[in-house]
Amino acid sequence: MLDTFSTTQGADSQAVLDREELAKYYEESIKSFKEGEIVQGRVIALRGGQATIDIGYKSEGMVDLSEFDEPASVKVGDPVEVLLESVENEDGLVVLSKRKAERVKGWERLFEKSGEGDMVDGRIARKVKGGLMVDVEGVEAFLPASQVFLRGFGNLDALVGQVAKVTILKVNKARKNIVVSRKEALIKERDSLRQKLIEELEIGQVRQGVVKNITDFGAFISLGGVDGLLHITDMSWGRVGHPSEVVSVGQKLDVMVLGFDRESLKISLGLKQLQPNPWDKVEEKYPVGTRIEGRVVSLMPYGAFVELEKGLEGLVHVSELSWTRRPAHPNEMLKEGQVVPCVVLSADRENQKIALGIKQTEPNPWEAFVAAHPIGSQVTGKVQHLTDYGAFVNLAEGIDGLLHVQDLSWTRRVGHPSELLNKGDEIQVQIISADPANQKVGLSLKALTEDPWAGMADRYPAGTLVDGKVTKIAGFGLFIEIEKDLDGLAHLSELPVKLPANLKKGRRGEDGVEEGASSDSSADPVVEFLERQYKVGDPIQARVIRVDTDQRRIALSLKRV
Repeated sequence: MLDTFSTTQGADSQAVLDREELAKYYEESIKSFKEGEIVQGRVIALRGGQATIDIGYKSEGMVDLSEFDEPASVKVGDPVEVLLESVENEDGLVVLSKRKAERVKGWERLFEKSGEGDMVDGRIARKVKGGLMVDVEGVEAFLPASQVFLRGFGNLDALVGQVAKVTILKVNKARKNIVVSRKEALIKERDSLRQKLIEELEIGQVRQGVVKNITDFGAFISLGGVDGLLHITDMSWGRVGHPSEVVSVGQKLDVMVLGFDRESLKISLGLKQLQPNPWDKVEEKYPVGTRIEGRVVSLMPYGAFVELEKGLEGLVHVSELSWTRRPAHPNEMLKEGQVVPCVVLSADRENQKIALGIKQTEPNPWEAFVAAHPIGSQVTGKVQHLTDYGAFVNLAEGIDGLLHVQDLSWTRRVGHPSELLNKGDEIQVQIISADPANQKVGLSLKALTEDPWAGMADRYPAGTLVDGKVTKIAGFGLFIEIEKDLDGLAHLSELPVKLPANLKKGRRGEDGVEEGASSDSSADPVVEFLERQYKVGDPIQARVIRVDTDQRRIALSLKRV
């Protein structure tokens, strides 16, 4: 009995001891968990959109499946790190959070390798008031709207879901707040690319770019970090009215580096340089005399530009438009877009010039006229135009000849052709010169009659007394007509009048004009004095004192009569 009691008593004591040890171990296990810690757990059940997590504590915790990156892939047995928020809630369950654990781990990872001013990758999670929230290593950072774009404000919604580089501007560890800037990251990235690009640039290098902006004078091409100018003159070998005819914003294209300045970051680009220069073989392809058709692309007061092929234009000077017409402007004969036949007059590869002619595609009517009317021929024409130096006479369609004032009369001193001719008069003339190459024909009216000066010295020997009439009073004497259209000069020294002392002038030359004196008789006191003695038209008798056939002059005297 005693043994039995002893045995029973020993068993009870052992049970008490086991419970005490178990309680001790239990208390120790509870104490090993601290709120705010990240602990390792295991999924032991899935139900009602939640995962039951065993962390080795006296009770399990629940984590909503939405806290997992891929809820559908979660299964029983999966290990998981969670944040122990509370060891027991109202239901006696442990309060756990996977998302908060990731945030804490993210903070630790982020600040192990990054700080303010560093550039990191982040996923733009959502749009909020004033900007965007960015997930950086599992930590949410605020991206202000003013720090999203390089310039101005763009579409924030379009960035949601994208991964972007951002620069950490400010960190508040106590509040666990981070402010980031995409703008600063873009600037750093651009500056880095720009520096790398500038170091790599070489003249003649071909690079790919994107058309960023178009202006009237060219297009700005982004080469990745730096922009270059593609000038309108370097877009095409042909004529370009506006850069938009060749490129468009957003277009990708290859361009050649023509020049650059590393200090000012100015880069000149070329597009046409990637194509063969049509001027390189222009002299071989278009030798002088080549007949070709071209399209009129521009009309200027001095001529028309004609495109022979893409990038190759020649100039038809206004004087090369027609053999017979003389247009004031090429638009009187041509219009832009018109296809015209031309002849190459010259080709200059070095200066990139081609001279063209349109009139050369037709026979030269001047050559035909001169061939039919050689020098010495007499022709009939109509006076078209009068000038100070002569009259233009139309001889055939498009053919005008010049009748110079000195070729109007052998004997008469003609001041202006209107003294003998009127516009519209039909006259007979003789051809005295011809230059079909320069489209010139010289005419003479006096050549139709014999030169009376040939025998003038015989007809009027010195001492001959002649009757005539005063035709002009000049400051150096009187002009006297001794026969039709034949005047002689009675010099002041050969007049029977004595000039007052105050009107005496210096010695006059053979032409009647003293040195330094003007031949203009207006307001001449000598003329006024002579006009009181003589009148134009007065009959008068004079004596011939000299005949100069070379100079075609007859000197007369009134005082020797």
